[in-house]
Amino acid sequence: MQQMTERFAVLDELAAQWGLSGLELVGQGLEFTVFRARGRDGGPVAVRLAHRRLDSNANDPHLDTRDLLVQEHAIARHLAAHGLPVARAREVILSDRPGAPDVLLSDYVEDDGSPLDSHALGQLLARLHRVPPPRLRPVAAEGGSTAEAIAARTARRWAEVGRHVDDWPEPPAARLLARHLAGLTEGGLLHLDVRSSNIRRSHGRTTALLDWSNALLGTPALEFGRLAEYARYPENDLDLAALRAGYASLAPAPAEDDPCLLVCRLDAALMLANVFLSEAADPTRGPAAAVHARELAERIARL
Repeated sequence: MQQMTERFAVLDELAAQWGLSGLELVGQGLEFTVFRARGRDGGPVAVRLAHRRLDSNANDPHLDTRDLLVQEHAIARHLAAHGLPVARAREVILSDRPGAPDVLLSDYVEDDGSPLDSHALGQLLARLHRVPPPRLRPVAAEGGSTAEAIAARTARRWAEVGRHVDDWPEPPAARLLARHLAGLTEGGLLHLDVRSSNIRRSHGRTTALLDWSNALLGTPALEFGRLAEYARYPENDLDLAALRAGYASLAPAPAEDDPCLLVCRLDAALMLANVFLSEAADPTRGPAAAVHARELAERIARL
């Protein structure tokens, strides 16, 4: 109760400091709550509050939400400067009061609810991957290289799935994953959470890519591994074939049987299995997602 009171006290202070009015709850996830408001100029503003400074879930046991907000601010400003569609970051406000949340203020980008143009989205991702990456170490890299992070969290998330599934096998051999990930160099910026809820659109065209918490530096195979897994779920509104075609019209798309891409699919499949087994438990999707992850691992082992 005290933490909730602190959060609303910070909201009241921000409203006074920034001339915000008409605060309205528009979204709530594992780590953040998002409000919509009107700024002094009458334009829409997004107010993103962390639930708590340190967080933990089945997929990411050690999260510092402050680092995520600082990263979101830096990436949004960097990409806006390069002409990419993002929600323009205004300011990140880091609290020095115990229990009071950190806050990110950004432009609020409207969405008309139209079906997503996946071909155009593929072209946008090709543009994103060509942009010089910002000078930061992504939070999701966990202090190491991208390939090291993927290998480490694959092992960790594999074990987490095994806590919920009977007769869960041993994980894929670390040396096998390392061999297939050898080509995962730290190239361009990857979003790695491209799905309908993180895409604002107008007449199907993407007007802003939101939520850069999962971002990493790497090669397109990692992005496409995540996209292939997200496309399996209708609510993500992704036409993978159209997306690949759009991407290929501007840059080479990775082969679907690329061993690196398959390992990156496994990384995404395990994340989703943990979501459906524990974070947002679904008695149908959870077991099915675990079976799918196991099949991907077996396919990788045969390469």
